[in-house]
Amino acid sequence: MSYTPLSAYQRIELALGDITKERVDAIVNAANSGLRGGGGVDGAIHRAAGLEIMKECRRIGYCGPGEAVITGAGRLPARFVIHAVGPIWHGGIDGEALLLASCHERALELARTNHCSTVAFPAISTGAYGYPAELAAPVALAATAETLERLPMIDLVRFVFVEERRLEIYRRALERLRESDVGLRLLRADRSIGFAGRDVGDAA
Repeated sequence: MSYTPLSAYQRIELALGDITKERVDAIVNAANSGLRGGGGVDGAIHRAAGLEIMKECRRIGYCGPGEAVITGAGRLPARFVIHAVGPIWHGGIDGEALLLASCHERALELARTNHCSTVAFPAISTGAYGYPAELAAPVALAATAETLERLPMIDLVRFVFVEERRLEIYRRALERLRESDVGLRLLRADRSIGFAGRDVGDAA
């Protein structure tokens, strides 16, 4: 079964809560390149999961910006933790958008490879890494939807936020992306009907 961009956006949810308590197949960690744990979401996931995932992270050793690696989930209710490394914000002149999109894509590809149908993401790079949430939201959401188009086995991606303000930023971005996607689909449909109704002799 093939999925259109619209159905991909319909598989994205936004929620306020604690990502460490999400009962999904995989939760995504906003990791650093050294996979050492840290503050914010990263620290919360490592504390809740226990030492086992830290041992796995040490064995892996490194993950570059824009990439992701997967470990078990320790004491978490999820089956896996996918450690995705987002970019540090340098004013948008250092390929940050491409790296942010890439880490979402790679995380979902790892979820697919490991037979995960439900995934929870934090707002990667919008904390200590300084990526403005207003700029990160459309990049993260569009990259997620585009990846979901070719991964129909993933049923749900939930972005989980600890702050109402950040949830609202992502909600507005998701609404705009859904609206623009509907407009593009309608335009394509109109063009298809128009071409189908033309006589062969009309073609230039």
